[in-house]
Amino acid sequence: MVLCARGQALLDRAVGEIRAAGGSAAAIALDLRLPETPQRLVDFAVAEFGGLDIVVNNAGATKRGKFVELTDEEFADGFALKYFGAVRVSRAAWPHLKQSRGSLLFISGAGGRTPGAEFAIGGSVNAALLSLTKALAEQGIQDGVQVNCINPGSIRTARYTTRLNALAAENGVEPAAAEAGFVREHGITRIGEVEDIAALAAFMVSPEGRLLQGSLIDMDAGSTKTI
Repeated sequence: MVLCARGQALLDRAVGEIRAAGGSAAAIALDLRLPETPQRLVDFAVAEFGGLDIVVNNAGATKRGKFVELTDEEFADGFALKYFGAVRVSRAAWPHLKQSRGSLLFISGAGGRTPGAEFAIGGSVNAALLSLTKALAEQGIQDGVQVNCINPGSIRTARYTTRLNALAAENGVEPAAAEAGFVREHGITRIGEVEDIAALAAFMVSPEGRLLQGSLIDMDAGSTKTI
């Protein structure tokens, strides 16, 4: 397994945990917003492990805020990492995935279907990834590459915790109470865990999930109400 992010310290910790559990891992710190780095990532992975079987595009956090206050630079930054980073990684990886008849998985987000007033950037980026998934899935049928996408809802990450703590402070309640209110207000079953998404991803790229092609799967505790 090869991991890529901008923070070397977190990458080193993750690699250590994987190796301690008996796995094989390497990491490279890169900023995937830069046009030349996706090819460096793919070259590094192939040099480390001899090829590619699975690629998961899971990079990118976009700026939230009122549309009229969001700048061109903030829109460009959101697309640079999460959309164009994924485009370039996928393009660089495609010949290797074609050779291995491998799997390409995008992690987009429920906001691509239901963006909300303060999610103009994220909703637009996620919707673009949904369209990209369908386009590459059709090409993948010809080339033997599986292509799918997961749309997570609210997941218990560091970013979610920051938002939750701000919400709790704003309402003068404990974080647990703020979360319960958030779940009720948004009409969902619960806040997701990263393990929920990992389990679905593992199934989708496994032999048992190979019938999936061009699938856009909402794993969002019921937040997406549309068909």
